Amino acid sequence: MNDTKLRIGTRGSPLALYQANTVRDLLVAANPGAPAPEIVPIRTTGDAVTDRPLAELGGKGLFTKEIDRAQLDGEIDIAVHSAKDMETWLVEGIAIGAALAREDPRDALIGAASIASIPEGGRVGTASLRRRAQLLALRPDLETVLFRGNVETRLRKLRDGEADATLLAYAGLRRLGRDDAADAVLDVDEMLPAAGQGIIAITHRNDDNRAVGALGAISNTATMMCLRAERAMLDALDGTCHTPIAGLARLEGEEMHLTGLAAWPDGRDLVRLSQTGLAADPEALGQVVGAELRTRMGPDFFAALGD
Repeated sequence: MNDTKLRIGTRGSPLALYQANTVRDLLVAANPGAPAPEIVPIRTTGDAVTDRPLAELGGKGLFTKEIDRAQLDGEIDIAVHSAKDMETWLVEGIAIGAALAREDPRDALIGAASIASIPEGGRVGTASLRRRAQLLALRPDLETVLFRGNVETRLRKLRDGEADATLLAYAGLRRLGRDDAADAVLDVDEMLPAAGQGIIAITHRNDDNRAVGALGAISNTATMMCLRAERAMLDALDGTCHTPIAGLARLEGEEMHLTGLAAWPDGRDLVRLSQTGLAADPEALGQVVGAELRTRMGPDFFAALGD
């Protein structure tokens, strides 16, 4: 038996620490008698700089690069991430080894009972191009203003009158015990979530067999299959934080259903489509949906957004 503690890397926000502790508890339960893993909070550039859009700063990698470096350098063994915040292409040498059972993937609306009830010309706080595009496709009269920071920071900004409404992942509110803050939970037909939304993903170094074994004991097979399909769609689209893209997979027996969406940041030319494929090959389904979205959006879309 290896008596060395597994070291769990994570961002330091309340939500990130909750997720890391959830993983720690599952590992303890799956490995009775083994030393309890140690949680190692790591401050990331994305957490330190909150007054500019991620697309201007370098993308989602700003939430992971310091954690990736610590992992590759052997300072931590595994890392816990919100799957929706992970880059499409992981750093070489790191892989996703587990995904926990998915929480509710929908978006929560705070400050209004529905998108339709937001006042005409109202301001909606968000840093997400995906949310912005879908909002403006429904309500082109709305204005979006930059909201970044952790859950409580965004809720405070809303209370301070910096916007009339905001959107947050309902999963995060539920995990923090703040689901009461949601005035509405939006149906996925109205607001399609980000790929990976509601999923806690855990990465390991490719050569770390001990971590691979530990994570295999806690991974949820169905969630991992859905995540593979959604990330394959992003791969086919070359999806980055510059591109308003959404995707959600559902497993039904031996079949998997995947809905994908792409749009211009101002909500123009929104394309949404669904396909069904074999659950046994989620990457193939993701590639089909991503390729079809790419074709329907056309080359100008990706060229304009920095493809």
